[in-house]
Amino acid sequence: MVILKKIKASSIMETLVATILVLVIFMVSSMILNNLFSNTIRNNTRQITAHLNELEYMYHSKKLTIPYQDDFEHWNISITKEKSDHQDIILFSAFNTATEKTIEISTFKK
Repeated sequence: MVILKKIKASSIMETLVATILVLVIFMVSSMILNNLFSNTIRNNTRQITAHLNELEYMYHSKKLTIPYQDDFEHWNISITKEKSDHQDIILFSAFNTATEKTIEISTFKK
């Protein structure tokens, strides 16, 4: 017959401390992931960049008149003409009203 050895068990206090540590680590990691995901979504400029490229194509196709202003979701878009060194520069700019971020694309007049 096999003699079973007595296994030393942990006390209730040790179990509570271990549970609290696991919960704290889980909460901190979930807050970090939430912050990362929200920053990624907030700083995503793929849609507005695609829209500005579409407007630039429309300008080069002569389907858009300058000056131009429009609203696209939370973005205020403006297209202006500026002179620089005897050459006209077309400036496509978008300003986000929620994050106060500005995106600018410039091209030469053809």
